[in-house]
Amino acid sequence: MAAELKKLSESRDLTRIERIGAHSHIRGLGLDSTLEARAVSEGMVGQQPARKAAGLILQLIKEGKIAGRAVLLAGQPGTGKTAIAMGLAKSLGEETPFATLSGSELFSLEMSKTEALTQAFRRAIGVRIKEEAEIIEGEVVEITIERPVGAGAGGGGSSSAAAKTGKLTLKTTDMETVYELGGKMIEALSKVKVQSGDVITLDKASGKVTKLGRSIGRSRDYDAVGPHTKFVRCPDGELQKRKEVLHCVTLHEIDVINSRTQGFLALFTGDTGEIRAEVREQIDTKVAEWREEGKAEIVPGVLFIDEVHMLDIECFSFLNRALENEMAPILVIATNRGITTIRGTSYRSPHGIPADFLDRLLIISTQPYTEDEIHRIIEIRCDEEEVEMSKDSKVLLTKIGIETSLRYAIHLITAAALACQKRRGKVVEMEDISRVYSLFLDVKRSTQYLMEYQSQYMFSEVPGAADHEEAMQS
Repeated sequence: MAAELKKLSESRDLTRIERIGAHSHIRGLGLDSTLEARAVSEGMVGQQPARKAAGLILQLIKEGKIAGRAVLLAGQPGTGKTAIAMGLAKSLGEETPFATLSGSELFSLEMSKTEALTQAFRRAIGVRIKEEAEIIEGEVVEITIERPVGAGAGGGGSSSAAAKTGKLTLKTTDMETVYELGGKMIEALSKVKVQSGDVITLDKASGKVTKLGRSIGRSRDYDAVGPHTKFVRCPDGELQKRKEVLHCVTLHEIDVINSRTQGFLALFTGDTGEIRAEVREQIDTKVAEWREEGKAEIVPGVLFIDEVHMLDIECFSFLNRALENEMAPILVIATNRGITTIRGTSYRSPHGIPADFLDRLLIISTQPYTEDEIHRIIEIRCDEEEVEMSKDSKVLLTKIGIETSLRYAIHLITAAALACQKRRGKVVEMEDISRVYSLFLDVKRSTQYLMEYQSQYMFSEVPGAADHEEAMQS
């Protein structure tokens, strides 16, 4: 039993590690009701002008007034461009499609560049399909679960779960009914943590349980109310009713299901391949029919392309044409390049983007973080990675971030925590930071090392004094 518990705790720890990413602390854009950017909110720090501009874009997206437009996030490396894009995605909500693509990915896929961009565009276009379903909707008055004596004594967990029975009392403002519960329904209710006072819906066909929120009548039950609790009114009328249910899918998912012999299984295998143009035309025609009949509506989402300077002139020509489509999503692109060559040509242009495509863009620029902002970001990342660090260590890490880069400083957090564990400490101290700083080089120190020992490397070309000085400054 102890071994099983240890294995369970280890799996939870691994899950926690997998969930912590470079931007896992981002919860939104950190704006107030007037679209003003707070200094620190929802994991976002600084960059108030850029976040305010992104907030205006967000509002336009929600009002459906910016379809077929494009936004460029431009700034130096490590100034929060991807964080702003992630914040925008979180603020849009789960129902709005958000697809991401890196410019360099297009050149490593086993399909043409235009096909990859087409699939990315259609992943960012949602279709909200309406249908009627028979449901039970009401406020939970009471849940009682009974297990007969010795129900699970003789066998496996499945027989134990099946032996459970119970009663669920639901009410509306007009009526109250008691329902008998079986093992599967008890398991479904437990999975979404339904308790007395919750307003829920039960799909009679599938048995799916959806928790809509807490009843307003239970708003004073402080022991069962959290800071993010949503309150809803107790439903009126009959408990059983036919209600319109919405299903959200993307155009790409419909493409895949209709173009491959394995149907929807292709969505899980990832082997979608190239999709024929006639298949897409048939699907577009069918979706247009659903829209006319009122059975479906189009939800233009967001397509985020990072490293957009990696695209070539063929890709930019495709994007120019694709944005003119009436179902085009909102395109958000990001780059950290200045004036550079457009791939596939010998011409130079701002950000490596052709002038005609630049003219379509709303450009949002990001600025380098200040010392206070870097310090606050490090504190947020320490909380996200569950690393306890002393104040002096955070100050030292902030100075390292100023002298090297914010990304390098953030990388040292987990490494310093491991060094702290090695000496059996509980709080990361300055000595731990110093130790990992000496073990892992930043770009400047690595470049300096290469300059000193370049002659000992394979195929090295020793630069002159001027080149050496220029390389050190960059």
